[in-house]
Amino acid sequence: MNVKVEEKFAGYPKGAQTKLQKLRKLIYKVAEECQITDLEETLKWGEPSYLTKFGSTIRIDWKPSAPKHYAMYFHCQSKLVATFKEVYPHTFHYQGNRAIVLDIKAKLPEKELKHCITLALTYHKVKHLPLLGA
Repeated sequence: MNVKVEEKFAGYPKGAQTKLQKLRKLIYKVAEECQITDLEETLKWGEPSYLTKFGSTIRIDWKPSAPKHYAMYFHCQSKLVATFKEVYPHTFHYQGNRAIVLDIKAKLPEKELKHCITLALTYHKVKHLPLLGA
């Protein structure tokens, strides 16, 4: 765990903090299930970020300008969000080609989100496959 990331989480409002901590735990759980041992937690652009050698960076954040939502961000030039839109057209709300936007009051679609996180954390191994092998 990264001290600066801990400080960032501590600064979120309670409701957002709880939801973002769930995303954080889910990212670590997926990394463990995928036997990813080099997952690094850091801040990028002031947002908690998760990096691995064979994956694409995942960032998570809540913003005061959209207090009812929180999001998981992906590299906008990757095929990730386009694939998620194809595989899960009605499960998530999307922000362009860069984010899955989640409602702070809604239940987390954990199974589907785990699949998206898996594709992101293994992106460089699957980016050549149709729909990333989804």
